[in-house]
Amino acid sequence: MDIPNLSQNQTKPVVVKKNPIIFIVVIGILAITAGFWISRIWPSKTAVSLSDLESTTEEGVAAVSTEDLKVGVLYGNTAKAFKDSATGTIEKGSINGEGTHILNREGGVTQRASLTSSIVDLDLFVGKKVEVKGETNKSNKTAWLMDVGSIKIIE
Repeated sequence: MDIPNLSQNQTKPVVVKKNPIIFIVVIGILAITAGFWISRIWPSKTAVSLSDLESTTEEGVAAVSTEDLKVGVLYGNTAKAFKDSATGTIEKGSINGEGTHILNREGGVTQRASLTSSIVDLDLFVGKKVEVKGETNKSNKTAWLMDVGSIKIIE
């Protein structure tokens, strides 16, 4: 025997439609947020700060030798991502009085860049082929003036 539905209000069951695009966006945001915080908790150790290599002399001044530097290791400010980069060989000097060092890039004299840095001791990298990363500064005396934030020896 069937039991009749005595309810006067015949309602249809509520069906929730799931939007796959919203679901994908939410998962993407959660993945990016988790990746960011995991990278802050467990940073990779492929980069070396120059302070990790420094030893103190008798006068209390930190000293780093060129023998301590290795090919393929990033030196300088490893926590910040710099938007400008260039590759070439570093030499001591300036272009029209701008910068403390010159980055000789492929393409000749017109492709050289003036370098300055308050983070990295550029004297350690003179004569080496490097990739420098930093920020471009405005200059009226040279075509390209870069404040170097990090540097990696290529050869």
